[in-house]
Amino acid sequence: MKKGIILSVLAITLTFSNVSMIGCSNNNSESITFNEVSVHDPAIIKSNDTYYITGSHMAEAKSSDLINWTSISDYVNNQKLFKNIKTELGEALAWGKTNTFWASDWIQLSDGRYYLYYCVCEGSSPQSAIGYAVSDSVEGPYEDLGILLKSSGSEPLKYEEADGTTGTYDANVHPNAIDPAVFFDAEGRLWMMYGSYSGGIYILELDTTTGKPKEGQGTYGKKILGGYHSEIEAAYVTYSKETGYYYLFTSFGGLTSDAGYNMRICRSKKPDGPYYDSMGNDMIDCKGVKGQFLEAQNDIITNYGVKLFGNFKYPDSELSEDITTTGYVSAGHNSVYYDKEKNQYFLIFHTRFPEAGEMHQVRVHQMFLNEDGWFVVAPYRYSGEKIGSYNKKDVQGKYKFINHGHDITSEIKEFTDIQLKRDGKIAGTVEGTWKFTDGNKIKLNIDNIEYTGVVLEQYDINRKCNTMTFTVSSAENGVSLWGIKEK
Repeated sequence: MKKGIILSVLAITLTFSNVSMIGCSNNNSESITFNEVSVHDPAIIKSNDTYYITGSHMAEAKSSDLINWTSISDYVNNQKLFKNIKTELGEALAWGKTNTFWASDWIQLSDGRYYLYYCVCEGSSPQSAIGYAVSDSVEGPYEDLGILLKSSGSEPLKYEEADGTTGTYDANVHPNAIDPAVFFDAEGRLWMMYGSYSGGIYILELDTTTGKPKEGQGTYGKKILGGYHSEIEAAYVTYSKETGYYYLFTSFGGLTSDAGYNMRICRSKKPDGPYYDSMGNDMIDCKGVKGQFLEAQNDIITNYGVKLFGNFKYPDSELSEDITTTGYVSAGHNSVYYDKEKNQYFLIFHTRFPEAGEMHQVRVHQMFLNEDGWFVVAPYRYSGEKIGSYNKKDVQGKYKFINHGHDITSEIKEFTDIQLKRDGKIAGTVEGTWKFTDGNKIKLNIDNIEYTGVVLEQYDINRKCNTMTFTVSSAENGVSLWGIKEK
C-alpha cells in the first residue's frame, strides 16, 4: 500500500433468492448469502477451522467458509491484536512518522506460536519500518519483538551489503520497508518478500526459529524486480507442488479507483529467484527509469508479468441495485490460500467498484493451474463451488466475453458477445477455434494465439443462478480472457 487511506468497513449481507432467470443453466435450490467486510491488503492465515485476514490499519476479519466474513476490527483505534498498540509499537511509529499501520502478514512457526509482521510508513516518502510480534493465539494479544528493517525518506540511513561493506540508503534502488509477505519454501526454509515502489521488491531469508533475518545477506537481501519508484508492490508467494514453481504475485499501478491497480504473476524454481513471466522475461529487468514520471514508468513495466484481470463491469449488472455486484475496479494486494485436502487454490484480495469511489471490500475467487502451469482466476467470486466434469454440450453456446489485455489503465472494460459453436469455431466479436477436453479443460485459439484454462459452473451474482464460465490465459502474451455463458 503506497499511501494511507482511511476507509470504513462495510458489513453488508447480500441474500440471493431462488429466482428463475433466462440464460442460466439451472436454478439454485437454495439462496446464497455473502457477508462482506472491508480489509485493505488482506493477508490470510488459517487457525483450526477458521480463516483470518489482517491488513492495513490493523483491520481484521474472520470466516469459516471464505464466503461469509465477520469483522473483528476496522481501524487502528479499535484493533484487537495489541493491548496498547501505539505504546507497544511506538518505536516503529516514531520512525515511520505516522499513527497508523500498513499491510501486515502472519505465519505460524514450529513453536506453535503466531508471528505477525507489521509495517509503518510516512506516506509521501519511504520513511518506513517492518517489525514483528508474537502470540500464542492468532487473535492475540501480540508481544512486540522489535523492528527488523528500516528505510528512509530524507534522513541519511546506513545499510550493509552481503559482503559487509556499507553505504547510504537510496530510494531509487533500495526497498521501501513495507508490505512483508512471509512463506515457507518446499524444503522448510523461511523467507520474507517485501517492498513497494522505491527500489523494488526484495527477499530475505529468515531464521525458522526466531523469525528474524539470517545473517550474511546484508541489510536488505536480494532484489527480485522493480526500482526507480515504478508502481509495483504487494508481493506474495505461493508454491505449487504440482508444477514445482514458486509463484510471485504483485500488484501493478496505483491502488486508487482511477489508477488501474491489477494483479500479475511470475514464477521461479527457487524462492529467491530469478523469476520469469510466461513470455520469458526476467523480472529483474522489470523496473522504471530514473527521473521519469509514473506514466512513463508504467509504459515500461506493463510489458511484464501475467495479468490476472483488470477493471471490468459484469454483464447483466443492471439487474442488481447493489453497486458491489457491478464489477471490479483496482482489485489487488492479494494473498493466496491452498487447501491441500481439496486441492483448491483461493485468491484473496480487496477491490473497489465502478462508480463507488474508494470504498472497498474483500473478495475471494478460485484459481486453477492451466496446462502451461500458470494460474487463471474464476470470473465470479467463490460461493462454495467445485470444478466438475462436464460435456461439450454443457460448454458450447453463447457467451459474454472479455479480454483483460495487458495494460495498466483506469478504463473499465465491458463484456462483448461471442459463440462457442458446435463445430469448434468461435464467432462474434472475436473469431477463432476452441477445443474442450478432459471434462473441464478448454483451449481457445484467437488471432493465432493459444489460450488455455478451465471451464467451471459458477453462481452468477447478478442473474442469481448457476451458469458455465471459462477462464483462460496465454503463455505467449500474458493476457487473460473470461467467458460467462448466456444459456
